[in-house]
Amino acid sequence: MKKFKKLILIFAMASIFLTSCTLPGIGGNTKTNVVVATGSNTERQILGEMVKQMIEHHTDLNVSLITNLSSSVLNHIAMLKGDVNVVGAMYTGTALSGELGMKPIRDPKEAQEVVMKEYYKRWNRFWYPSFGFDNTYAFMVTKKFAEENNLKKVSDLEKLKDKVSVGVDTAWIKREGDGYKAFQETYGYGFKSVYPMDIGLVYTALASGEMDVVLGYSTDGKISSYDLVILEDDKRLFPPYDASPIASEEIVEKYPEAEIAIMKLVGQVSSKTMQELNRQADEDLIEPAKVAENFLKKNNYFEDVKVDKNKLQEYKTFVEGGKNV
Repeated sequence: MKKFKKLILIFAMASIFLTSCTLPGIGGNTKTNVVVATGSNTERQILGEMVKQMIEHHTDLNVSLITNLSSSVLNHIAMLKGDVNVVGAMYTGTALSGELGMKPIRDPKEAQEVVMKEYYKRWNRFWYPSFGFDNTYAFMVTKKFAEENNLKKVSDLEKLKDKVSVGVDTAWIKREGDGYKAFQETYGYGFKSVYPMDIGLVYTALASGEMDVVLGYSTDGKISSYDLVILEDDKRLFPPYDASPIASEEIVEKYPEAEIAIMKLVGQVSSKTMQELNRQADEDLIEPAKVAENFLKKNNYFEDVKVDKNKLQEYKTFVEGGKNV
């Protein structure tokens, strides 16, 4: 009950914020133009730019971008208010526990199917298939440490539980559902030495040898920078956070060519690719818009990717309540 009261409070505050403030970029005509929203972090900005630039490249439509909606809730509210009609990237795990107010689902396929159906049922939005990656919590080690200790999955750490120093996101220690308590219940062991720290510090702590194991985010650019190895979550502690673009039914019915442009990105961005794109922005300090542009140019804006309109119709039949795709 407390969880739902908290959720209601968050939505109320977000609604008040968007009602009382005029945000730069908001106010474009979503009836005639495509307005794409992104979050404030690097990954969502890059993906939002990809969606925007793909639509611009493959159509003659007017496309504007809003980059200052810092959370999934604000992106959701902006769509409810009609200020945007496309969101560059949303994540299944976040949507389930956030705007949908549902329990986490561990199976990636089931999580995506539930979110797809609920988004259409509640708000007439299309939650498209994933870009090709999910961004979730992940235990990681250096490549050298993995090779020395024959580590491939999280279960392999049990043999080192009393020896390793483990750095984790401070919020994760008391996090319900997939926090440290749930970890111990799921995997059947705990670590002797666990050190809570800011999530941004765990990678350098691992690379410098201060920590043996850390808990980070699976698509962080520092993973490739420091040549880290992600251990497989073999008992599925963490819910999937598959990333997908979102669009209102109204805008894609009006401009089906925009939908085709968006769908060309489905399955084209792997976890490794997203790590590298994030690294370019965060480590090399290249603007997200340029990172997206370079990626799309390198892939010729996916000109050769043909969107199967029959498959697209099958997907829409599915979200509208038909058979599974």
